[in-house]
Amino acid sequence: MKVIVDTSVWSLALRRRNDTVVSPPVKELKNLILDHRVQMIGPIRQEILSGIRDEAQFERLKNHLESFPDLPIITEDYVTAASYFNKCRAKGIQGSNTDFLICAVATRAKFSIFTLDKDFTLFSKVLPLTLHRPPGRES
Repeated sequence: MKVIVDTSVWSLALRRRNDTVVSPPVKELKNLILDHRVQMIGPIRQEILSGIRDEAQFERLKNHLESFPDLPIITEDYVTAASYFNKCRAKGIQGSNTDFLICAVATRAKFSIFTLDKDFTLFSKVLPLTLHRPPGRES
């Protein structure tokens, strides 16, 4: 199954670190990349690239991300995202428009979502989502 990797995971993986210990989410991202299971969508690409002040760093990252083509987003996804927003809000669960768009695209494409954002766990109680759980990690 393909996996939409949320910005929270990409951000962790792309942070500069001086330590040599690789976190489990970063290891899992590497495994997903090696297995050709990572799926990108435009809003996540935009979030990853936003806020990079150094133009050379921006260009390097933009070029690296070109290895992951965007899954097209269709009108139905935006309508589904709005419906998901309304369903969650009715249950007292808040989220961003981008998060609900990620949920809608993943649902339509039958992909799982790999995220560190706990909001998606709340969304999954109301929405028909599949959250990616790395092997050996049930929570």
